[in-house]
Amino acid sequence: MYSLIRKAIFSLDPETAHDLVIKSLHLAGKSPFQFLLNQLLACPQGTPKQVMGITFKNPIGLAAGADKNAEAIDGFGAMGFGFIEVGTVTPLAQEGNAKPRQFRLVEAEGIINRNGFNNYGIDYVVENVKKAKFDGVIGLILVKIKSRRLKRGKMITYFA
Repeated sequence: MYSLIRKAIFSLDPETAHDLVIKSLHLAGKSPFQFLLNQLLACPQGTPKQVMGITFKNPIGLAAGADKNAEAIDGFGAMGFGFIEVGTVTPLAQEGNAKPRQFRLVEAEGIINRNGFNNYGIDYVVENVKKAKFDGVIGLILVKIKSRRLKRGKMITYFA
């Protein structure tokens, strides 16, 4: 089954494939699909870990970049991740670099990402985090924006 899915995903350009996976996980994170996803793909739960006063369900987490707009938190959560980092997100939405901006290195089993922090902005991400039912730790990576739409010296503070 993996080889079929891999072949289908690799028939698409990397960014389209990533977007398809995020949309699929967004759908799969909704009931009743969440239970099925958990049964098929869930990571072993492991032992909860406490680090700097924060308790993680397990030590396996999802790094920032996979779900930059926080659209598939519940789908990734159903896979058994103990924590999820969303982002990287900017205060305001931005398009990122021109396409193509992702390149597969098939033999090295890697990818070059030159996205340039394309995202829908912090307000969109915060709303998605609020809607998520995931009961693990959610981290958020926030960076300054590429454009100069904010006045110099203006500071924006967000609290979750």
